[in-house]
Amino acid sequence: MPENGEEPVAALSLTSTTVDDITVVRVDGVLDATTRAQFADYLAMAGSDLILDLAGVTFMDSRALGLIVHHWQTSLSAGAKFALIGVEYSKSKVMWITGLAQRLPLYDTLEDALSAIK
Repeated sequence: MPENGEEPVAALSLTSTTVDDITVVRVDGVLDATTRAQFADYLAMAGSDLILDLAGVTFMDSRALGLIVHHWQTSLSAGAKFALIGVEYSKSKVMWITGLAQRLPLYDTLEDALSAIK
């Protein structure tokens, strides 16, 4: 416990809701080597039709991007729905550096993603 008596802040928070039979996972915090297992486990339980809301991501490394790409490819192979929303360049630069931002299904809003993947 920190000396000031405050609880340490969790590096990653994952919550989900269901909209039109599609799981929407809200990701808040850091996606890196320290949170990779937590993120992978949550994605594995999220179901096949998925929208990842990355608006709350403060940093993403290449390992996290690899998990996202793997889930996207698995979804494509299974004929499932998949989209990303709330992706910010400043916090997810690795998507642009790798060129995946041009390939992944990125949308500005939940409504845009739902309209596109229904």
